[in-house]
Amino acid sequence: MSYGDPNNPYGAPQGQPQQPGYGTPQQGQAPGYGYPQAPPVSPYGAGPAAPTTMPGSVGAAKVMMWVIVGLQVIGVAFFAFAAVALNAAKDDESLKDNVAFQDLVGQSTGVIWGYVVFGLAWLVFAAVLATKFKNGGNGARVTIMVFAIITAVLGVYPFILVGLVHTVLAILVAVFVGNANGKAWFNRPKY
Repeated sequence: MSYGDPNNPYGAPQGQPQQPGYGTPQQGQAPGYGYPQAPPVSPYGAGPAAPTTMPGSVGAAKVMMWVIVGLQVIGVAFFAFAAVALNAAKDDESLKDNVAFQDLVGQSTGVIWGYVVFGLAWLVFAAVLATKFKNGGNGARVTIMVFAIITAVLGVYPFILVGLVHTVLAILVAVFVGNANGKAWFNRPKY
């Protein structure tokens, strides 16, 4: 397409100086005319500024994680005491002749010691995640949410009677870490 063609309906009108077209940079135009200038773009992307203090919901989730750690300590101690008590009852002279009791104790002590080991590992994992609230990034946020969801499921299925508090706390941790405040806190720039 040539603007020099006098029969071109899209060309510049004859006799007038050529003006820059749409989208071409205009030189020498005074600022302040038309729309106001946009604020400078942050190197971390557009959007609200990153929070400098931990939001209340994220702080509450951190406290709930420490409560879960405390409940894990109580649960591990309870299961360890139960395993030791069953081992002691297994060696009791009055119950040595009871075959049904000996079968029950023989199978259940190993399971209870397995719960102790699993509970201890889960306790350490919860404590490590609870410390990640201050400096953790998005990976820590996702891991905390996955941990909370699994904890809520485990609180419902095998331990329904004693796991109700775990379930409620874990659901609240997942919600508070997964909301917009949690996302902003864990995705903030760290220098």
